[in-house]
Amino acid sequence: MSCFLGIDLGTSGLKSVLIDEKGKVLASATVEYPLYQPQNGWAEQDADDWIEAAKTSIHTVLSDAGLSADAVTCVGLTGQMHGLVLLDDRDRPIRRAILWCDGRSSAECDEMTVRAGGRDKLIEYCANPAIAGFTASKALWVRNNELENWQKAKKMLLPKDYLRLRMTGEYASDASDASGMQLYDVTHRRWSDELLKAFEIDRGMLPDVYESPEVCGRVTASAADEFGLQAGTPVVAGAGDNAASAVGMGAVREGEAFVSIGSSGVVYAHSSLPALDPLGRAHTFCSAVPGEWHMMGVTQGAGLSLKWFKDTLCGGLVEKAKAAGKSVYAMLDELAAASPIGSNRLIFLPYLMGERTPHLDPLARGAFVGLSASHTLGDMARAVMEGVAFSLADCLGVLGEAGVKPKSLVAVGGGGTSALWREIVCNAMNTEVELSPTAAEGAAYGAALLAAVGGGAFSSVNDACSALTVRTPACSPNGERAARYSEVYGIYRALYPTMQKSMHSLAKI
Repeated sequence: MSCFLGIDLGTSGLKSVLIDEKGKVLASATVEYPLYQPQNGWAEQDADDWIEAAKTSIHTVLSDAGLSADAVTCVGLTGQMHGLVLLDDRDRPIRRAILWCDGRSSAECDEMTVRAGGRDKLIEYCANPAIAGFTASKALWVRNNELENWQKAKKMLLPKDYLRLRMTGEYASDASDASGMQLYDVTHRRWSDELLKAFEIDRGMLPDVYESPEVCGRVTASAADEFGLQAGTPVVAGAGDNAASAVGMGAVREGEAFVSIGSSGVVYAHSSLPALDPLGRAHTFCSAVPGEWHMMGVTQGAGLSLKWFKDTLCGGLVEKAKAAGKSVYAMLDELAAASPIGSNRLIFLPYLMGERTPHLDPLARGAFVGLSASHTLGDMARAVMEGVAFSLADCLGVLGEAGVKPKSLVAVGGGGTSALWREIVCNAMNTEVELSPTAAEGAAYGAALLAAVGGGAFSSVNDACSALTVRTPACSPNGERAARYSEVYGIYRALYPTMQKSMHSLAKI
């Protein structure tokens, strides 16, 4: 039996998923690791934590499936995008990785825009304006603020590509993940000589770029011992987490789309051409389908917002869930379901880590607006879910302005497994929301499908998706509920412009 291993190096943890040639999930395992925030708006992780999590996760899925290492035909990698991993001349991380949700590099974004010859020229070169969440500004921040670390740096990798290096010894990436570095010419699918020159970054620091299903390395003998895989097992280029999720959901043809409620939130639509938002509010990247693209709007704090709420304000509920042997998120669903639409006149802005679409503001901050002594934990939980749904509606609106108007969306990510949250998103966005049976496996399942293509089980990504991806019937908008959400959404949209000045003033204190 041929098996394919998908590994998703996420923000909260690393997930491994093992599937057979029919797409059946044989085993799945997630190992969490810490997120460090040494200052407000900063986000870092220790790359060694990722490696230890990968070892444990891979061992667990093989053990749970009752299989040995030689059962794995091919490995696919995916993970959080945009993170900066700087390596010295011995391939050791020089400092903690700076993550996608880190907003420290706003000054470097201004610097990049000037160096590139202006905002329009930067978009021409890499399809996107300078954003603090992307990789290049993080690299410039290290150069401007940690010169000693920058002078030690010989290689610059993305998170999943550091794991690949440890597995295969190869410096490699894929077109979808490279797209988010702001050093890659998304339209022509190559490193941008113009931007590398403008930003004074040596091409030798960057990996070679492959299409997602291409084999670009094999597990080395030393890595086989370390990770519990067979030496020589091929590893495909893989994809950034959203592009891999699209593969896992089967959203790989023109106009097909999904909505993700992972740590970040995404509205993603596949495109055969590199469509652009002239205002730069939505991102245009290469997709995991060779020679094609996707457009997506991103909210920084989706599932991250609910996790923050749970960790910060729900200590008693966490203990209660533990004692009852229940999921604390299921209990939050129950409490939130008892609160009405609009959360009893309470609105949450999910800008805990700044915001991308549509504000492009790393200094935006979260808020509960309308909070009173009468509000309950359930009201607050529902407000968080609704605030994330409204931020996703903002994303859908921007895509619509660019002419991308999907008739339905497939839900993916941990939040997408919540029936209540899907119903809220469906009505807040006034759009049908479908569910894939593999939604809980997220990007890791898509990485496994890419491995199935690279391993020879399918001739193309589209063929693999046609054969192995299915969807359940859609959740359709309810006219009355959608109208009520529209009223609350109008108030939500007015809050950021009203509060922006205060948010920025707070950042200066």
